[in-house]
Amino acid sequence: MEFALASAIGVLTASGVYLLLRARTFDVILGLTLLSYATNLLIFSSGRLVVGKAPVLRDGVEATLANHADPLPQALVLTAIVIAFAMTAVAVVVAMRNHADLQSDHVDGREPGHKGDR
Repeated sequence: MEFALASAIGVLTASGVYLLLRARTFDVILGLTLLSYATNLLIFSSGRLVVGKAPVLRDGVEATLANHADPLPQALVLTAIVIAFAMTAVAVVVAMRNHADLQSDHVDGREPGHKGDR
């Protein structure tokens, strides 16, 4: 289970970095989203991978980590999901405005093959 989760985090991170290095706006936004997914999985995995254990205290069960899941990574991931959604919305709005102003979806605002001002 740990190997599968570590592999998923690695693939998401590598894909996100690759897309961040592209010249198109949509690719950059998608890369940021994939990196946020990888970060969420990394934070979630820091709370130990346990199945079938409650994250809250229950009556009659000793209050140790052997009997419960760690609720802190779950709360951090929930917060990170909300922040990532807001960040994606802002990035999409900025990209749409950039596209409307420059008539281009390139990150630097230039067309492919542009050599710069000489």
